[in-house]
Amino acid sequence: MGEMIKMVVVLTVLSVVSGGSLSWLKDFTEPKIENQVMNLVKGPAIRQILENTDNDPVEDRFKIKDGEEERNVFVGVFDGTPDTVVLEASANGYGDKVGMVVAINMAEETIRGIAVTTHKETPGLGARAKDDPNFAAQFAGQSINQEFGVTTDGGQISALSGATITSRAVASGVNKAIETYKKLKPEMEAKISGMGK
Repeated sequence: MGEMIKMVVVLTVLSVVSGGSLSWLKDFTEPKIENQVMNLVKGPAIRQILENTDNDPVEDRFKIKDGEEERNVFVGVFDGTPDTVVLEASANGYGDKVGMVVAINMAEETIRGIAVTTHKETPGLGARAKDDPNFAAQFAGQSINQEFGVTTDGGQISALSGATITSRAVASGVNKAIETYKKLKPEMEAKISGMGK
């Protein structure tokens, strides 16, 4: 009986130490991982669609509460005016979720640009959503006061050849980003007006 109690105590202590170590490791590595993803995956895409900004939109980002979720908002300053925000979105593609960033010009209520950041789509087909500038260019300059879809579904976006599901995912992700933008616009404007003060 005494041996059993000793084993239970030892196992409990080991569990507490292991759990605490794992929790500390997660807290320690999480910001480093987020920083790497920001600099190597999202950052290049954001800087590409917001080229010629007066600022570094990745550095000038802030977080905003959206229900239980915290969202990154990247701000692009053009000619001294912070008039563009970039939001992240994702939608189900052919292989898995397709992650993207969507830049919205707040003054004009138009899309400044989009870029796919992550995907597991088929190489040579759906994977082209990330690398084909002509596909992404279809969104630029379009009003955010419309629903985006591919032409085969009655929309305005020409799908990538052989990758209609991926193209639909990108259009859906853009719609989600616009929905988030419209919902959080007052909070974003308040944060942006306080920038640099």
